Order: sequence, then C-alpha cells, then structure tokens
Amino acid sequence: MRIAVVNNFFPPRVGGSAHLSEALAIGYAARGHDVLVVTAAFGEAPQRETRDGIRIVRLPAVMLPETRFAVSFDLSFAGRPSLPRALGVLLDDFQPDVIHQHGQFMDLTWASGAYARRRGIPALLSVHTRLENPAALYRHVFRGLDATQVAPRLRRYRPRIVVMDAHMRDYICSRYRGGYRDLVVIPVGVDPAWVRGGDATLGRELAGVAEAPIILSVGHVIPLRDRVGLIEALPAVLARHPQARLVIAGRVYYDACLRRAEALGIGYAVRPLGAVARSSIPHLLAAATVESHEQGDGMGTATLEAMAAGVPVVGWGRLDNFPGVALRDGVDVHLTHRGDVEGLAERLIRVLADPGAARAVGGRGRALVESYFTLDRVLDSHLATLADLAATRPGRESAIGRHPKEPA
Repeated sequence: MRIAVVNNFFPPRVGGSAHLSEALAIGYAARGHDVLVVTAAFGEAPQRETRDGIRIVRLPAVMLPETRFAVSFDLSFAGRPSLPRALGVLLDDFQPDVIHQHGQFMDLTWASGAYARRRGIPALLSVHTRLENPAALYRHVFRGLDATQVAPRLRRYRPRIVVMDAHMRDYICSRYRGGYRDLVVIPVGVDPAWVRGGDATLGRELAGVAEAPIILSVGHVIPLRDRVGLIEALPAVLARHPQARLVIAGRVYYDACLRRAEALGIGYAVRPLGAVARSSIPHLLAAATVESHEQGDGMGTATLEAMAAGVPVVGWGRLDNFPGVALRDGVDVHLTHRGDVEGLAERLIRVLADPGAARAVGGRGRALVESYFTLDRVLDSHLATLADLAATRPGRESAIGRHPKEPA
C-alpha cells in the first residue's frame, strides 16, 4: 500500500502523538509499504528528508502563542491560502491508497480530509486529544468549536476513527456523531525494549535526587493533566516518607500544580525538569520508585511506557480504560477514581512502604503491556485496518493483492 501519514506534530517535536505517528510510519515502511509523512515545519528540521524508509515533507507553518485557550500548549498550523493546492500536488504525486491522519482539530487533517473526499481516498483518523479545558468559559468555547468546526468537516469525508481508550470512545460518540464511518479499537502502542535500557544512576543525576524515593510523573503539564491532585496527595505521602520527591519530566505549560505546591508548603519536594529529551526517559524510569502520570481522565503512552519498564503506576483512572483489557487495582496497577486525593495518597504510601510488593505489581504491569500494548501488536492492527479501508476504494481492490511496493 501507499500510505500517507498526516500529523501537524512529528519529531523532532516531542509528544505522544508525534512519537506514535513516527513509530507507526517507520513500522509501515519496515513492512514494505511506501510511506509519505506530511507534517508542519518545526524548528531547524529540514523541509524534506528521507530516513528510516519514510519520506518526510514539512510544510511552512506558524506557531501560535501559548494561551489558556490553546490548552496552554504550543500549536503549529500550516494553514495558508496555498495549503490545499500544495497538499494536493504533493498527494497527487504520491497517489496514496489510504491516508492516516492524526489529530482531529489540526489544519493538515482538515486539508487532507477535503483532499480525501475529492479523490475518493479512505482515511483513518487517530484522535489523540480531547478538545476540552477545565475552565468553564473555555469548556463552552471548545464544545462550540467541536460542533461548528470539527464535526462538520468530519461529516464531509467520514473517516474511520481509532479509539484508543474508553474516555476517547465516549468523547467521540458524544461530539462527532455522524462524522465517521465507524470506530476501531486500537490502543496506544509502546516499545518495551526502548524503555528498559535505562541507567538508574544517570536517571538520579538528571532528576537531581541522590538517594530519596522518586515519584516520577512523565508528560507535559496541561490543564487536562494538571497534576494538582498529585500535589494535593503529596503532604500525606511526605508525612510518612519525608524524603520522597516528585519529579515532573515534561514542560509545565500550566503551572497550577506548582502554585498549589507552594501554597501547601511542599514546593521543596517538587522538581519540575521541563522538557526532557526522549533519550532521557528510560534513565528516569530506571531511577523511579513509582510513576504517577495523568491525573485527569484516561491513561496514555507515558503510563504504558512506565508499566513496560516494570515501574508500578499509581493514578486516577477507570479499570475499563482500555476496551477489552481489564485492569486490576493493586494487581497490575494502582488506580482510584478521579478526584480521590486520599485514595491516591494511600496508594503512593503503600508502594513506597513495601518495595517488594511494588516490584510485583510492576512486573505484572510489564506482562500486561507485553500481552496487549507492544508496538508490533498495535502496528498489526493499524495495517489490517488500513488494508481493509484501502480495499473499499473503487478501482483499488487490487492494491491489497499486490506486493506492497509493486506499482499499480
């Protein structure tokens, strides 16, 4: 197949969406398919490059200023009057059998969706982020944007949408009804070998923590994952384990958690590292006693990578977070419901107090990831879905039967 991967976010930019789309694109190419990545320009990254078997084209983009309206995140858009034509020329030259889009509210998704409709090309859309904000004003604005901007565009070309977890399924069904042909459940995929290669000594040096227990929290701090609950649980944890330190490996776009820590008088126990190189994450995981990541709804890449590394995970979430995969509190993960600060503190204390039991939970979490969430398994599911979509395009049925790189 000829697969066009479209995502405004792509390495060297960091982030879960960027890294997953890169891993899938490289995986598609490794399986013998032709892959074109279309993304937005970022920093000093070359406009065009070929590596790891994939061709990457970065279109000129504008970085929006960081605001609470933008979920306190830096967003880059390639939108300009020439975008539809430039993208059309690029994709016409590539002749994709299917388009794999990432991010429902990005301009490259909208432009490639319009192209898919004109050319009759099926599209698969991975929705990584819910368009939500805890502030009441922004919450209503985002609902309006979903209703007036995102959903109408999806209805025009009706992609198949990847459902990564139960929260995302509920969100998609609520916000985008009629805007997709169907839903397919494919969880986030991780590479266990990569996260297990860390050096604990180097991780402690990166964290600035010599010997104390490390509560690691991986991922950017944004309103949807603000870590405030984790901070509010910390005083009870420090009362039992005064040497423990919370290390945040991610850029703090939304600093409510740091302000709350100062208000509670525990700022000394919180170490925000800022944006951390991807290569440093395995070292931090090797040094971590426990990982506590997304304090909003849902469990994503960072949680699964911590589990893959054998690090016990404590957090808020649903035991049915991953459709078809049952999580067990106290067995392969430590979970309580959203807003339960006391329960979060109790689970952190339990992990820090009993290293042997914590290692056992970490080991079972690791086995769970190997059974359901490895990148190879997720890659298989994506390719089967893409092949099924490509077969639905009139006149393209033969594309599935020929060798992946055999010309049509």
